[in-house]
Amino acid sequence: MRQFDPERPNLARMYDYMLGGKDNFAVDRQAIEQLAELIPEAVPLARANRAFLQRAVRYVAAGGVRQLLDLGSGLPTQGSAHEVAPEARVVYVDHDPVVAAHAAALLGRSSRAAFVEADLLDPEAVLARAGGFLDLREPVGVLLVSILHFLPDSARPREAVAALRERLAPGSYLVITHATSMGRLEDGQRYRGASSDDPGGGTDRTPAEIRAFFGDFPLEPPGLVQAVDWRPDRPKLVGDWSLPSSLMAGVGKKPL
Repeated sequence: MRQFDPERPNLARMYDYMLGGKDNFAVDRQAIEQLAELIPEAVPLARANRAFLQRAVRYVAAGGVRQLLDLGSGLPTQGSAHEVAPEARVVYVDHDPVVAAHAAALLGRSSRAAFVEADLLDPEAVLARAGGFLDLREPVGVLLVSILHFLPDSARPREAVAALRERLAPGSYLVITHATSMGRLEDGQRYRGASSDDPGGGTDRTPAEIRAFFGDFPLEPPGLVQAVDWRPDRPKLVGDWSLPSSLMAGVGKKPL
C-alpha cells in the first residue's frame, strides 16, 4: 500500500482533522491551525458541509434510494455516507492516489462500501468502475459535496456533471455544495478567488452558475440555499453563530 508522506499536508487528511477525525498527521493539523488563524470560519464551514451531507443522505435514503456515489469523496471517515445510510451500497471516488491507498484500508472488506480511484471529470470511467458495485439501472444518489469549486471552468466540470446526469436512472438524486462569495449578492456579479473552505483556492461561482450544475433536475425544497439552511435538524436558536454566506447547497431529483 502506498504510504502517506508525513512531511506534506494532504487536503483529505486536513479535512478529516477539521471533522474531528484521527486519520491525519501533525503536518495536517499544523496546516489547519494556520488556516484557522487566517480564516476563522474554515473549520465551522467544513463541519457545516459534513452536516449537510449527512442530512442529504438521510433525505435521499428516505426517498427510497439505496445506492450512493460520492465523487471527490476524500477519506471515508467521520460520518461519511456509508455510516449515515448503513443499508445502502456506497461507492467513494477520488483521484488522489494517497487517498485511494488509505481509503481501501479504512473500508476493509466491507460488503456495502467500496472505493474506486477515478477522476470525476471522466464520467465514463467513473460509471464503468462504479457499475461493478452499483446497479446503474436503478436510482443512485450522486454526491458532489464541496468538490466542484476546486475545478476551473477550463476543466469542463459542467460537461462532466451533465454526462453523469444523462446516465442516471429516473428517480436518482444529485447532491451539491459549492463555495461562493455570492450567497447574498446579485447573480450577475462575479468574484474570482479562494473559497472560504478551500485552503488551496478555487473557482467562485454565482448561485445561477451553481444551479446550472443541476441541469433540468428540479430542486427539492427548499431549493438552493445556504448549507446550514437546507432542512436543518433543529430551528436556529437565539445566539447561534451565523456562518458567512459562502457555502450553498441543493438536492435535485431526476424526473420519473
